[in-house]
Amino acid sequence: MSALRFSAILCTALALGLLAPGCGDPAAIKAATLKPENERKTAPDFALKDANGKVVHLSDYRGKVVLLDFWATWCGPCRVEIPWFMDLQRRDKDRGFEVLGVAMDDDGWEAVKPFLAELGVNYRVMIGDDLTAQMYGGVDALPTTFLIDKTGKIAAVHVGLTSRKDFEDGVEQLLRAPATVASAGAGRPVGSLGAK
Repeated sequence: MSALRFSAILCTALALGLLAPGCGDPAAIKAATLKPENERKTAPDFALKDANGKVVHLSDYRGKVVLLDFWATWCGPCRVEIPWFMDLQRRDKDRGFEVLGVAMDDDGWEAVKPFLAELGVNYRVMIGDDLTAQMYGGVDALPTTFLIDKTGKIAAVHVGLTSRKDFEDGVEQLLRAPATVASAGAGRPVGSLGAK
């Protein structure tokens, strides 16, 4: 069993109250506040293929607020959060907001495409790999979600099941923040194509 899968199972058990409070217990989670602008680091760029085989670069979304979600089809807490992200995408897309999902399933599109169709996911999803996870500091638990500001910097990181209100509040704050000059597409690193 992979470490990510074990972490997700543990978080699911915690969320259901089967174990002591922890990463999945919404009452035990302290809201991740947005980092001050001068403490934010640039989100690593990547090159990953979406369900249509098109290459997606994070840098293509400069100038927008991005919710970048690392998840998997077998992850219970991920299944809780995905409908929230679909609602945010529907509600705020016209305001300069995008949700991007990075599926970490070992079975790749074979597992992910039917899942996306079943839920009717309305945002872009790519298949990630170990290289992608390492670029983001080693994604050790799923879900792990990054809120990225309009300049491409990481404003907040949520590990494990997080409350819907925390996501909504963070996105709203970032959308209301004035945009500073960001060069879209600048500095694209090699990244992985994750073509599973």
